[in-house]
Amino acid sequence: MKFKMNEHGFESSFEFGELKVSGQSEYGYRPFQLMISSIVGCSGGVLRNILKKMRLSYEDITIEAEVTRNEEIANRIEKIHLIYTIKAEDISQKKAEKAIELTRKNCAMLQSVAGSIQVTEELRLKSPHD
Repeated sequence: MKFKMNEHGFESSFEFGELKVSGQSEYGYRPFQLMISSIVGCSGGVLRNILKKMRLSYEDITIEAEVTRNEEIANRIEKIHLIYTIKAEDISQKKAEKAIELTRKNCAMLQSVAGSIQVTEELRLKSPHD
């Protein structure tokens, strides 16, 4: 990957399109947004694949990320609390928890920050009728 400096940050081109990164949100994605997005995107994709392999059908998955940062130490990310909401008819709590556990073990982004950022998960099951 190659990033070129611009007036307000850095930019790069990828197959999907241009990516602009800046510490100022009006000029591009902020680095912490990209880090959290990477973790959410990776874990969500892994979760979807695991549910498919477990032959568990679902209607929708949403993931919320609550982020705790430490302003005194370079505003570093210290904790990420991921809230997985799975909307499904026939998934038991036990099977969904197993899927989340496998997601944690198999998500490259979660494994990349293990030991430096505290990541916790919460699971919410919803009926498609809610």
